[in-house]
Amino acid sequence: MAALAVDTNIIVRLLVADDEQQAARARRLFEANEVWIGVTVLLEAAWVLTSVYELTAKQTAAALMSLLGLPNVRVENPGIVASALNASEHGLDFADALHLLRAPDGAEFTTFDRGLAKSGRKLRPVRLL
Repeated sequence: MAALAVDTNIIVRLLVADDEQQAARARRLFEANEVWIGVTVLLEAAWVLTSVYELTAKQTAAALMSLLGLPNVRVENPGIVASALNASEHGLDFADALHLLRAPDGAEFTTFDRGLAKSGRKLRPVRLL
């Protein structure tokens, strides 16, 4: 059977279980199928978890890492996603970490964001414009 690619709302229902029926359906889907998760879906899920459900960056990263650790779950760009989640556990915004890590090799990342310029240098060269 081919993997099912899931949307953000399925991940959020599974992790926060704020709708009992949808959470149960999401759980059954994850239990019975190979699941593929795209980077943009993870990015949106992280935003929803922190902005709507007010999880901390560390809580969000831990929840997503737990989900991605399931044996039947595959993710787009697994090395980059793992590095971005690790960086977000250590204070870098998950979206910023993904932006930095997905930029082409040899490209200098440029930003107006002073905080990103400072903290992002741990992952790759960052130039403040």
